[in-house]
Amino acid sequence: MAQSIINTGKVLRQILIGQLQGISETGLDIQPEGFHNTIRWNVGHIIYWMDKYSTLSFGSPSAIPDKFETLFNSGTKPADWTIAPPSKEELTQLLGQQLSRLSELTPELLDKKLPSPFAMGPFQFNTGGELFNFALMHEAIHLGTISSQMKLI
Repeated sequence: MAQSIINTGKVLRQILIGQLQGISETGLDIQPEGFHNTIRWNVGHIIYWMDKYSTLSFGSPSAIPDKFETLFNSGTKPADWTIAPPSKEELTQLLGQQLSRLSELTPELLDKKLPSPFAMGPFQFNTGGELFNFALMHEAIHLGTISSQMKLI
């Protein structure tokens, strides 16, 4: 089962990369009516949180620029940005690097207990796999948002 979760993560990330290739650099910054953020923000948010979840789940060091927290953490929005966001090329490159790291995961890593349970609201995660699986659900939710935004752009 753990290998299935890893494979699902790789497929999900490949779909996201494919979606990103289908939009222009300027299209990334259009905020359709009814949405709180842009495609660029959603992609950066996915990258930011996958990096955070990987650090928490597997102890891997962060592999993204420090500015991602300022730009893409929960509660941020492009209207408040005071620094330049990453380009489409940089976002695509980081997505690909994370995809490569997903390929290095093993079922044993997913079964490993976290040093201490990770609580998020009413949810508690005890293993790297539980938290990683949540990260995939989070990514899928934002991929759905991106797909909806692309239809409106």
